[in-house]
Amino acid sequence: MSRAEIVENFRVALDTLRARKIRSGLTVLGIVIGVTSVISIASIISGLNGYIRTRVESMGSRTFFVSRIPFGMGPGRMPERIRVRKYLTDADATFLRESCPSLAFATAFASRIDFTQMNDNVRYGNEHVERLILRGAEPDYSRAIPLFSVEYGRFLSPNDLDHSRAVAVIGSAISEALFPHTDPLGKVMRLNGRPYEVIGVFEHDPGMFGGLGVDQFVLIPLTNFRKNYPAIRERFIAVSVREDAEMNVARNEVIEAMRRRRRVTHNGDNDFEIADPDFLSNLWDQLTGAMVLLTGIISSIGLLVGGIGVMNIMLISVTERTQEIGIRKAIGARKSDIRVQFLLEAVTLSGLGGVLGVLFGGAIAFAVRTLAPSIPATLSVLWVSLGVGISVSVGLFFGYYPANRAANLDPIVCLRYE
Repeated sequence: MSRAEIVENFRVALDTLRARKIRSGLTVLGIVIGVTSVISIASIISGLNGYIRTRVESMGSRTFFVSRIPFGMGPGRMPERIRVRKYLTDADATFLRESCPSLAFATAFASRIDFTQMNDNVRYGNEHVERLILRGAEPDYSRAIPLFSVEYGRFLSPNDLDHSRAVAVIGSAISEALFPHTDPLGKVMRLNGRPYEVIGVFEHDPGMFGGLGVDQFVLIPLTNFRKNYPAIRERFIAVSVREDAEMNVARNEVIEAMRRRRRVTHNGDNDFEIADPDFLSNLWDQLTGAMVLLTGIISSIGLLVGGIGVMNIMLISVTERTQEIGIRKAIGARKSDIRVQFLLEAVTLSGLGGVLGVLFGGAIAFAVRTLAPSIPATLSVLWVSLGVGISVSVGLFFGYYPANRAANLDPIVCLRYE
């Protein structure tokens, strides 16, 4: 078939669809829904994948964590065997530093998070902030987790820790709320009623998915935290591995040292947890796996409904244009000409649905990125091509039977059809 014939068939296909706007629109609706769901969800997941990778890197590529309970587990879901475990202590971090030659350092930290009763607050003059995360840390904490980088001022020092000084490094959102028109460094704010000198402000970090990030943190020396909040016994240890050491070797050293420290029997299970920054990636992979499955189901249903709709409308079109088919065959049209004409109509119909689906999916991705900057939806050429390609494939698959049926009609019977 020549190029001119293909163009002519394509023009005829568009004229046919234009003559039946409502029916064509309803037919492509399923394809539009299927492609829109694929493009929008894929764009969001694609953007978030890059964001999660960046987030993991910002937590330290050679850092892992030791804790009493698994990361992400809330108190309400804690099994008894975990609840009865001994708490980690500040001295455990010192023991790891002295016992594990592969470690650059190990640093303990503790957190106080109470959003339900809003007991934590910081005040300066008439300004105050109630939604924050209070954390006690050691000087090496910012080295272990580069996410906590100081924009101006300084981080906690060994002197602050040794003398349990009442100093604090605050997040940028807290700084802007308490000190909107003045330099916060050197100012004395009141943290839960106690005076603390501001010695530094962290770089801006809004958090993941619009949640709490470094912007809402207040860090004080761990010794001061222990003195003022003795009821909080939960400790975590961030462990950083030397550049010339193997991660697996360091991990095994830490496990062996902690088992000795906590007197775990030879055949006993670890009564502590080891977590890499990759736990975020692993959690995200589990979530995206479920999202991809759900999206696949929704889009498959939409494409199936759309494909059946395309086949149905093409069968109706074959019936309505029976005499036209007979006339074309009578003047020399071959079976392949008739087949290509109806296939082009089916592909045009489904392709239109695919293009609309890509546009709607892109619009949703743009809206998500605009309204929720922490969810960086990214529309890629790959997914655009895939969306259009899937819709065209649906047209070819579901349009073949009607096209083949039209091609095999007897011209004499067609001419006598009323």
